[in-house]
Amino acid sequence: MEALNRPFVTLKLATTLDGRIATHTGDSRWITGEEARRCVHELRANHDAVLVGIETALKDDPELTVRLAGYEGYQPTRVILDSKGRLPLSSKLVQTARVIPTWVITTHDLAPEILAAGVRQIKVASHHQRADLMAALDALWQNGIERLFVEGGAVVATAFVKADCVDRLEWFRAPSILGGDGRAVFGFLDIAAIADVFRFTRVGLQAVGNDLWESYEREE
Repeated sequence: MEALNRPFVTLKLATTLDGRIATHTGDSRWITGEEARRCVHELRANHDAVLVGIETALKDDPELTVRLAGYEGYQPTRVILDSKGRLPLSSKLVQTARVIPTWVITTHDLAPEILAAGVRQIKVASHHQRADLMAALDALWQNGIERLFVEGGAVVATAFVKADCVDRLEWFRAPSILGGDGRAVFGFLDIAAIADVFRFTRVGLQAVGNDLWESYEREE
């Protein structure tokens, strides 16, 4: 594979069999089981940084840390795509920013109290009122991030696929169905012909508890 000059991007997905990530009310905890969630922590430990969008940060107030029994290794940098600087001071990410590197990719200046808490601001150009994704990846690459683990949500997952910069998929599927009123893992990708779909090759398949873990790599 030729040099990317950007981080190698792994996109993690956790869905029902019909590709839904939440009910129509937004309830999503927990779609997959404990064994699948433990595997996600193991995946985090193999990456330089973990990335989510601001909507996930606001809704779930995640820690984005590796939490495994007996684990004392490296904690990946936490990255939030937050174009308008909405991450609250009270969030777990901000409150632990002096312990674990926490970067916000934004198009606006962050509030002084967020910066004072230890959060690092990375400003990039705006594209359609959001942080330009390729500029964000370039900034991460320039700051030493070689392996990036993207955890969502749907807006972020769609943006990465649409930009054709997902190198690997780690897809956890629960044996359940939410139906058409559930929230889909991907939004519109503007694909008009089957010949233009984004294609991946399956490189792994295993059961984890009652869930299925599928691994895919992009086709060149």
